[in-house]
Amino acid sequence: MNLPAFSPSDGALLVDKPAGLTSHDVVDRIRRHFGFKKVGHCGTLDPLATGLLVIVLERATKLQDRIMADDKTYEGTLRLGITTDSQDADGEVLAEKPVPPLTLADLEPVLQKFRGDIQQIPPMVSAVKHHGQPLYKLARKGKTVEREPRLVHIYDLSVLALQLPDVKIRVTCTKGTYVRTLCHDIGEALGCGAHLAELRRTRSGKLDVAHA
Repeated sequence: MNLPAFSPSDGALLVDKPAGLTSHDVVDRIRRHFGFKKVGHCGTLDPLATGLLVIVLERATKLQDRIMADDKTYEGTLRLGITTDSQDADGEVLAEKPVPPLTLADLEPVLQKFRGDIQQIPPMVSAVKHHGQPLYKLARKGKTVEREPRLVHIYDLSVLALQLPDVKIRVTCTKGTYVRTLCHDIGEALGCGAHLAELRRTRSGKLDVAHA
């Protein structure tokens, strides 16, 4: 791979983003603090999420699309029994249902359906655009529009811990995968509903949050 020549400031920062900040907040703080003219991030993390946010600086912003295309790994908590309008803990509760006494053996055949190539319908609370306007802006106005399913690939979907109503999972997936939609869809398949309660990005390609 041929890369352009860089000065020391033309590089990347690995940031362990805390909860409560948007990815744009992080970019803006770095730009103002260091005085860089060009700063970008390589894959949005929702305000709820923590973990690896790759920040590219100055001429390294030319690599933004390449880094953004890398597969991602996340660890998160899927909370059964509650569905929300945003599919995560920041949203309004839409429904609550009792959670059956599920075991790992009960979960496995359902999770297997979500490994490999799957179709996802982007959530209304997302940056996906509809006729040039981000869906989240339409959602703020109380509007819902039809969204085309998108093909994504789930390389790994593993249960790390099971303590009902919470299921801690690890997901490795392609660019553009919504883990909160994955959690929502798993909840629908189980018949009790679910949302994403916590999310942490641990890897982007070969870059690890341990080095942030």
